[in-house]
Amino acid sequence: MASPETPTFADLGLAHDLIEVLKTKSITHPLPIQAATIPDALKGRDVSGKAPTGSGKTLAFSLPLVSHIKKSKPKRPTGLVLAPTRELANQIAKDLIPLAKTKGLFVHAFYGGAGYGPQIKALERRVDIAVACPGRLEDLLQSHYLTLEDVNFVVIDEADRMADMGFLPSVKRLLNQTNKKRQTVLFSATLDGAVDALVRDYQSDPVLHEFMPDEDESGTMTHKFVYLTPDARVERTAEAIDEHGSTVVFVRTRHGADRLAKQLSHHGIKAAAIHGDRSQAQRERALKSFTKGEVQALIATDVVARGIHVDDVACVVHYDLPQDSKDYVHRSGRTARAGADGEVVALVIPESNRLGAMIINQLQLTPEIEGTQPEIRPRPQKPRSGGGHRGGGHSHSGGGQGRPGGRAKGGRPGARGGKPGGGGPSARRKGPRKAS
Repeated sequence: MASPETPTFADLGLAHDLIEVLKTKSITHPLPIQAATIPDALKGRDVSGKAPTGSGKTLAFSLPLVSHIKKSKPKRPTGLVLAPTRELANQIAKDLIPLAKTKGLFVHAFYGGAGYGPQIKALERRVDIAVACPGRLEDLLQSHYLTLEDVNFVVIDEADRMADMGFLPSVKRLLNQTNKKRQTVLFSATLDGAVDALVRDYQSDPVLHEFMPDEDESGTMTHKFVYLTPDARVERTAEAIDEHGSTVVFVRTRHGADRLAKQLSHHGIKAAAIHGDRSQAQRERALKSFTKGEVQALIATDVVARGIHVDDVACVVHYDLPQDSKDYVHRSGRTARAGADGEVVALVIPESNRLGAMIINQLQLTPEIEGTQPEIRPRPQKPRSGGGHRGGGHSHSGGGQGRPGGRAKGGRPGARGGKPGGGGPSARRKGPRKAS
């Protein structure tokens, strides 16, 4: 319930026709991040928004985007939204379409795992706002199916996730091809490191807005760390799903997701796996089944963590612990949304004891403990000898996920602009890329 002091969308300067579309969805008052960023974006300012997933960022950039964008020519979009995952790109496009219709604008999503044909045909007809994953958009650009020269409004969504997935070089190449006088709006859960460099190099005098929800707005998130043997994880996961109902389970590998879904079926649990080896249609069916309650659990790999936008997720299970605390936060954020409570269950096997301790310490968690929590002693430091000792740091290869970007399994555009399957391999890359 909005308080008397809560602004309306009209107060923010939004056009009447867009407000009417929002009313059909029972959206009458802006969320905090929307109230903070929309006025500046409507004025043409570059905006950097720091806010967690699920705080209302999509509308925060969609409404100014639609307000500013003009109709384009075929193959020459005027608006661009960059997103890290197929699911997120698809969801953004769906949210944008009813808003864009009020201005006679066309929206289309571009991502790997889907055929090139419909995407190319859409560009040939006219796409005013392109919502894209960087890898697929670069493929289409390389094959001359579109140009970004007329893009004067760019949105970079989930910028920190882009950095985590290794997409920032691609993002920069894409931004370099847009109109130099463009307006650039960026949203991210963090604005440090590589994201800060993106803000510095590609935004002009940006205004920063930060929003962190109050506990009563985000719901209570309870953390439980369960110490157990590897062969006990399936049964403990089934117990969590039986207890809570709607559950998202995160695993490290694609094969592990498929295997766990089958193992859970032996415990009477209906589960669907979602990862990069599944086609876009399969991924969408899995999400739909989960949303409708036809399956109790969604088994997902890390790469799709931020692409899952489902309300009423009661529990998140870290079947395989993530490799850092940032990924733990991203995964856990699927629950305790929109004021609802949720539980996060982290399964810690002996080989992950040190990783579990790191996550607890870095995030300053006070979790409920199940099982015997081991005492973790600091690793002894090896003395440095003067002759070329390289230290004991670990290399991070990304967990075997492969190069970012994503390719359809058949029919990619040729390097010289031929139709999919007819133009030969792209001259830009020598091998296919994969994304989970």
